[in-house]
Amino acid sequence: MNERIYKAMRRAGTANIVLGIIVLAVGIASGVLLIVGGARLLAHKGKILF
Repeated sequence: MNERIYKAMRRAGTANIVLGIIVLAVGIASGVLLIVGGARLLAHKGKILF
């Protein structure tokens, strides 16, 4: 009985680590894209006419 609990805990821990890595990678990628997009807008702000 205790073995099943430990296996379930190990699976949950592994899943949490994997999910954390995925969320971290997506967060970093979206942050970089937002910074690049903002920099492009600032660089071309003189060309915008209203």
